[in-house]
Amino acid sequence: MNYKETINYLCNCTPAFHKIGPNAYKPGLARSMALDDLAGNPHKRYKTIHIAGTNGKGSVAHLLAAILQAAGHKVGLYTSPHLTDFRERIRVNGIMITQQYVTDFVGKNIKFIESEKPSFFELMTAMAFDYFRHKKVTYAIIETGMGGRLDSTNIIHPLLSIITSISLDHTQYLGDTLLKIAGEKAGIIKRNVPVIIGDPDNEELRQFFVSKAFEISSPITFATEKDTISYAEMQYDGSWFFETIDYGVLKGELRGAAQKQNAQIVLSALKILSNSSMQIRLTAVRNAFSNVMQMTGFMGRWQELHDAPKIICDIGHNTGAWNMNYKLLINETRLHEKTHMVIGISKDKDVEGILSLMPKNATYYFTQASGERALPVEELANKGEALELKGKCFQSVKEAVSEAIKQATAKDFIFIGGSTFVVADAFFLFPNAIK
Repeated sequence: MNYKETINYLCNCTPAFHKIGPNAYKPGLARSMALDDLAGNPHKRYKTIHIAGTNGKGSVAHLLAAILQAAGHKVGLYTSPHLTDFRERIRVNGIMITQQYVTDFVGKNIKFIESEKPSFFELMTAMAFDYFRHKKVTYAIIETGMGGRLDSTNIIHPLLSIITSISLDHTQYLGDTLLKIAGEKAGIIKRNVPVIIGDPDNEELRQFFVSKAFEISSPITFATEKDTISYAEMQYDGSWFFETIDYGVLKGELRGAAQKQNAQIVLSALKILSNSSMQIRLTAVRNAFSNVMQMTGFMGRWQELHDAPKIICDIGHNTGAWNMNYKLLINETRLHEKTHMVIGISKDKDVEGILSLMPKNATYYFTQASGERALPVEELANKGEALELKGKCFQSVKEAVSEAIKQATAKDFIFIGGSTFVVADAFFLFPNAIK
């Protein structure tokens, strides 16, 4: 098969959660371990850092990768989901996996794929581990998919585990309470391996993580309690100014209220990594904090797509993310004459919870992303209207964005989001934003 045929094969023969949702979910590690054995256990050839959490995984993973890359290491980065090209999930020093390697890997493992029917995510994980060995990376930053304990990435034995945050999402798979979800995320904690926890605001969760870490002799750090940042201020555009204990002043390119906590996690990780004889120069940290998007290809997190009218997109798709985005949204509504919200949400999300966190003094362009997981736009609009969100329905993201731009003046603000897949559809309308 050539590359195009390989992609068509993957789409048709491996169930993908990002496309069809529940029917693609295959918990358990048996297929992942079998694929790993078939490839000769490639993940044992380099050091890994494992990251789980409801929100913040992507920001932390990309920032850590950028720092290690700036420090002179060859760094593998495995994340999900993708926005415009599934090869975004597998990068080495910011460069996506080659089309040829994808084709060769699938061809080499086609008998296993046909007989064992791995999920899309299981196959991508195996491909990433194999590619990182091929590229001779020294470190690989590995982000879990949905959970942790039964996630296909959980066959690795990392030098550091990180759990960024816990909030209600994917409750039909991970559990309907914060404690149950924490139990799944905590599955990545390994015996004698240090673990960093992002936001232990909930005392019950804090005690759970302490107990879990003690049980398997894992040194535990709560990032918000670590002495890493002496002063932090979010700028008008959502970026950050940090005065740090170890690295002086850092300018954080990543935007949004959550980025202070993400920075604390990353700086806590650097303290632990430096204790393992890793040398990280001040210039590397400063460069990575201020240029992480360019260095790693990071996209879709409060990203500006256009100016006049100002157009921002964000992939936040649960109430935890929207609690963080709310402050930025309110700030933009104050800075601009009118606010236009292009919104679509997946049907397996807490739709009412997400909509309840959106500004009422805005014009809404309700839409649905391409793919089976999208909530039908009419149903979304009805739920929005019940919460006093006024607007019209559009059958595609392209139609919704086009109408919002048509109605907006240069002094207005347009937001695009509610779902990763809405942002993915919108990106094709702004090709210069794709990294």
